[in-house]
Parts: sequence; C-alpha cells; structure tokens
Amino acid sequence: MNLKELATKLGLSPTTVSRALNGYPEVNEATRERVMAAAKRHNYRPNARAIRLATGRAMAVGHVIPVATRHEIVNPIFADFIAGAGETYSRNDYDMVLSVVPDEDEEDTYRALRSKGNVDGVIVHAPKMEDRRIALLHEIGLPFVVHGRASGVTLPYPWVDVNNRRAFQRATEFLLDLGHRHIALVNGLEFMDFAMRRRAGYLDALAARGIAPDPALMASDEMTEVSGYRAATRMLALPRPPTAFLAASMISGMGIRRAVEERGLKLGRDVSVIIHDDDLSYMKNGEDVPIFTATRSSVRDAGRIAAEMLLGLIARPQDPPPTRLLEADLVIGQSTGPAPR
Repeated sequence: MNLKELATKLGLSPTTVSRALNGYPEVNEATRERVMAAAKRHNYRPNARAIRLATGRAMAVGHVIPVATRHEIVNPIFADFIAGAGETYSRNDYDMVLSVVPDEDEEDTYRALRSKGNVDGVIVHAPKMEDRRIALLHEIGLPFVVHGRASGVTLPYPWVDVNNRRAFQRATEFLLDLGHRHIALVNGLEFMDFAMRRRAGYLDALAARGIAPDPALMASDEMTEVSGYRAATRMLALPRPPTAFLAASMISGMGIRRAVEERGLKLGRDVSVIIHDDDLSYMKNGEDVPIFTATRSSVRDAGRIAAEMLLGLIARPQDPPPTRLLEADLVIGQSTGPAPR
C-alpha cells in the first residue's frame, strides 16, 4: 500500500497523512493516532525517499566520534548504546551516520553536517566539564541530545544520564558497611563529567563517615584492563593497601582482579571490588550469580531513550529540551565481602 492509498482509506489528504506519520505539530493528536493505527493495521511503511522529498528531512541521525584521544568506537559500552539507539532509528525509518574524525576536526564536522543537511540531529557522546559542543550546536541550530551531562554549562540542553554520583556514593557506603576503611577509586578520565560525578559520590560517602580521603588510593585514567591492573598493582604495594576497590567499568575491574590474584589474594575474601556498567550484551558479568558486585545501569536502554528524545525534538523543535536521569541498581556478586581483619 502506498501513501495515496492509505490517505484514501482514511479520507484524508496525502499531505496530512505524511505530516501525521512524521510528527508535525500542526496535526492534532486524534488524527495522528488514527493515522498511526491505520498504518500499522495495513502494514504501511513509508518510502524513505518520498519522506525526504516531502519533509525536507535527511531521515538520518549523526554520531561524531573523535579518534585521537578517545576510544568509544571499540568500547563495548558505546556498542551497546548504539545498539539501543539503532533499534529506535530502525523503528522510525531513520538511518545512522557515523563520522569518525580527528579530534581537531570535530567542530568542523558538526558544522558540515548542518550545512550539507546530511542529518536531522546528532547525539553527543562523552561530555566534558563545560563542554563547548553544546554552545556550538545551539549556535548552528542542529538538534541534539547529550548522552551524559556537562557541568558548568548554563544553556538549557537535552540529556539522558545515569546518576553517577549517587551510584558511587551508594557503592562506597556498601563497602563501608562491610567494615572497609581503605577504599580505592579507580576512576575514568576526570576531565569527563561522569568521572567527576563518580569521584564526588565516593568522597561524599567517605566524608559522611568521617574518613579523610587518601590521594594515594585514587587513580584516573582511561577505562582499560591495563590501566585497572596498573593502578591496583601500585595501590596493593602501599604500606597500607586498600581492602576494597571501586572500578569505573567492568573492563578496569578485570584489571584489578588480575592484580589481586597475581599477589595470591582472593577476590571477595581478601580484597573486595565493585564495578560499574555490567549490563552489557557482549560482556556478561557471570551467569546465574554475578562475578562482580556492580552498580548496574543498562546502556542499551540509555541509547533507546536518547534516540527517542532526539527524534521527538526533530519532529517538534518548539518543545522544551527533555532530560532524563536514570538510577543505577546495586547488584551483589561474589567480589565483595567483609573487610579482612
């Protein structure tokens, strides 16, 4: 069935049906629901080329990934986010345009995407403190949603984020309740907003129990197995080594486990470890019983939510910027136990 036939069945003009299917605000909600229900009932799928011609839209969303100083492209967290977002794009007949560029070309890439009309909007990844990309995208008028938040930005902007501060505060409190007092933080790069929020949560929990933070028990680096291993190896060699670790990702947690086991120690008995982001499609945290205790938040769900937000903004640009804060669950695994005597 084509658009004209669907419009005839509904007794509406093809233009009205097209606008209803594509979320134009001038179509009232009752008509939109009627059109959507008829399209589903008759298994109607709009022709992407016809939509582009009728609406002037590219029917594509952009993801710009700098390659020189970040490694999102090979990160399983990024892969899960893209998988979730891709489900939303596919369901709405949108394509994804992935631009992998040198860091210094990132700003020009956003401008080019806007001027060429290659995409209708973009999702911004890995926001930094006072991230300049937000002001840029406001300036050039390209719809966007940020995966994460950028402290210090005063402009209103749409975002979806996990409550990193609360997740790490809760994880630290859990370890404190188990009797641990020498708790290490193996964090991500701390010019990244999420990492600063995680450090803040960790420090909040220590301060609430009257424990002074020890700089020797805090590390900041890319979230790789090697960086986790190196940080843990250094800390475990201290005169007063940590009895517990907070790891910014499962990958860095694996490095911590390697360092622990290399010293002949047992995870969960001699040293406790809590990781973040263990709900990944291609890197499972055990089977029935989790290997690691973890602060769990579905990155795939975050991808779906961010994509839905962006498509809503594209269809209804007059709407205020939406925001969504997701809470992380604390999942108990085999990697934590009471502090050793």
